[in-house]
Amino acid sequence: MKIVLTQAVEKLGDAGDIVTVKDGYGRNFLIPKGMALVANAGNVKRAEERRKHSTVRLAENLKNAKEIAEKLTNTSITISVNANEDGKIFGTVTNANVADALMEKGIEVDRRKISIDGVKTLGEHTANVSIMADVKATVKVWVVKA
Repeated sequence: MKIVLTQAVEKLGDAGDIVTVKDGYGRNFLIPKGMALVANAGNVKRAEERRKHSTVRLAENLKNAKEIAEKLTNTSITISVNANEDGKIFGTVTNANVADALMEKGIEVDRRKISIDGVKTLGEHTANVSIMADVKATVKVWVVKA
């Protein structure tokens, strides 16, 4: 049975792919769950149009992600924390702190896309930001005593 996938299915394909599956798998699982449609002329045409639009959208998103990555690479942020005389801070600097500091600079980044290793001392550190699968940037983070 030929079907058109409406969403990505592991080990089968991505949305818009036309694949051949066993009749029972398609009729009893994929189609009722909304993961696929029967591959008739109309559904194939819609899948082709959707794929064309998604490639244009992906190229646009990649361009925007590269611009954001360039901004982030050229940005350094300062985070004020409480610390003792030896320079050891109370608590830790988290990805949420970095996201808030970036927001103050006018750059909006989801905190879940920021990774920063446990910062426990004052000084210069780096935070890695994963904007898209292929686009990553590093941000210079200065941790100073409040």
